[in-house]
Amino acid sequence: MPLPKRRFSKTRSRKKRTHKKIKATLLSVCPQCKQPKLSHRICPTCGYYKGRQVIEIKDKSEKKGEK
Repeated sequence: MPLPKRRFSKTRSRKKRTHKKIKATLLSVCPQCKQPKLSHRICPTCGYYKGRQVIEIKDKSEKKGEK
């Protein structure tokens, strides 16, 4: 099995690793409730997507009253 003739320098190894970093998630603002949300997904606070309500979100105060 072939082996490299010389060892990679620190700079060359680090150049290879530059693309392996974690990117920050891009958040957009919900037009209904103005809270940050992931783009192309339902807003977790209000349940709206593209200007219409997709799911109904219950408040914490309503959940306590159900028990």
